[in-house]
Amino acid sequence: MSIDPDVDIQLVARAQAGDTRAFELLVRKYQHKIIQLVSRLVGDGDAPDVAQETFIRAWRAMKGFQGNSAFYTWLYRIGINTAKNHLVSRNRRQGTHDIDIADAELYGHTEQLSDKATPEAQALTEEIKQKVGEAIGRLPPDLRQAITLRELEGLSYEEIAEAMDCPIGTVRSRIFRAREAIDLVLQPLLDG
Repeated sequence: MSIDPDVDIQLVARAQAGDTRAFELLVRKYQHKIIQLVSRLVGDGDAPDVAQETFIRAWRAMKGFQGNSAFYTWLYRIGINTAKNHLVSRNRRQGTHDIDIADAELYGHTEQLSDKATPEAQALTEEIKQKVGEAIGRLPPDLRQAITLRELEGLSYEEIAEAMDCPIGTVRSRIFRAREAIDLVLQPLLDG
C-alpha cells in the first residue's frame, strides 16, 4: 500500500472521532512497515508484540495527533519509543542481551553488489550481508535507529529527525557515524 497523506488525514479524522474501522484501516496500511521497523530494533521474536503495543499506544494517543507531521512519521516515533521501552524492560529482566537484527534486507538490492552471480560473488555478498548486520547490531541504539530509518525504511532526514525527536544535524551525524562504523567492518572484505 502506498503512503497517501490525503487518505491518512481522512482516516485519522474519522479515527479521532471514534471510528474504529478507520483506525483499523490505518493499522492494516502500516502494520508491515511497523513490524519491519521494530523487528530491526528488538529482534524478530518480539516484533509482533512490540508492533501491537505501538498500535495500542497510537490508538490511545490518536486524539492528541495534531497533524503537524505525516501520520506515518508520528506512528514511527511511537514505534521507536515502544521498542526502546521494550528493550529497557527486557534488559532489566534478563541483564544484557545482544539484539538480533534481521540483516538480510539491509541491502535488499544485492544485485548492485555484484554483476555476476558466480558462487564466489554470491558467497561474498552473503558475507557482506552478515558483516553489515553484525556491524548494525553493535551500533549504539541511536545510531542503529537512524541508519535503519534511513537505509531500510527510506525516510528523509527531516522525517527521521521528527521520528527520533532530535535536530536534523543530529540525524546527519548519527547516520554518518553509523555508515563509518559499517565501512570499517566492510573495508577488509572489499580490499581482499
